[in-house]
Amino acid sequence: MPKALKTAIWILKITLPVSLAVSILNYYGLIQLVTQHLTPAFNLIGLRGEAALPFVTGILLNIYSVIAVLSQLSLDLREITIIAVMSLIAHNLIIETTIQSKTGSKAWHMIALRVGAAFGAAAILNLVLPDMSQKVSLLSNSHAASTLWELLHGWVFSSFRLILKIIILVSLLMILQKILQEFKLIELLTKPLSPMLKFMGLPQSTTFLWIVANSLGLAYGSAVMMDEVKEGRITKKDADLLNYHIAISHSNLEDLLLFAAIGVSIFWMLVPRLIIAIVVVWGRRFFVNRE
Repeated sequence: MPKALKTAIWILKITLPVSLAVSILNYYGLIQLVTQHLTPAFNLIGLRGEAALPFVTGILLNIYSVIAVLSQLSLDLREITIIAVMSLIAHNLIIETTIQSKTGSKAWHMIALRVGAAFGAAAILNLVLPDMSQKVSLLSNSHAASTLWELLHGWVFSSFRLILKIIILVSLLMILQKILQEFKLIELLTKPLSPMLKFMGLPQSTTFLWIVANSLGLAYGSAVMMDEVKEGRITKKDADLLNYHIAISHSNLEDLLLFAAIGVSIFWMLVPRLIIAIVVVWGRRFFVNRE
């Protein structure tokens, strides 16, 4: 519990200031100014300039913020599918990159990889996706704050819920990790999945962390990841390989279902990211071996 609480506080020290700063920047329209300069790049991948807004918001925050912004735009299902895949690859970059840098990977490698892979995946999807011209009607439970006080008031309440969620999930996950270690149950998880991870280019030592990252994501799974590296149960080299995979494909339960709930195909969200992640890991292995 003390270790879980320490990690949860560390995550919150990053998360809360970032979310407040982004909320204020968005309130004053500064994020919209940034996205205007991205219009040409988004046109190249079959998206209108306004699609840059949910993507940039997601880079700074999370998938919930992407859907909240999408609810204010008039986009068809094809455009939303491309944005969904881009956002699933590159979201919450400040927080998740900080976590990955704590577990053996260079921060600028992770940022360049995720942003580059997001645009690469979008370019491929623009070529292969069928026509999906139907409009998607999104109902948003949030509304734009009319005053700065209203913004801060909403931020305080949402932050309180986030604090509880992070502390509870991180604590439960750390307890689960210790139980699995104490009763030698991790081996029961790793053996059935070992052939699949071998195919993906990942060492067997990363199996449990791969499960955590795919089910809960990077932010909530960070406590276990950092503990495994610190205690020497996984080397930084193996953790780095895992980071290259989960940088592109992680949180495949909650985040995937959020987009699926508004009509985006799970196949198009999951399969392209998984293929790119496998290619990236084998590429990383080849590069490291040459070095």
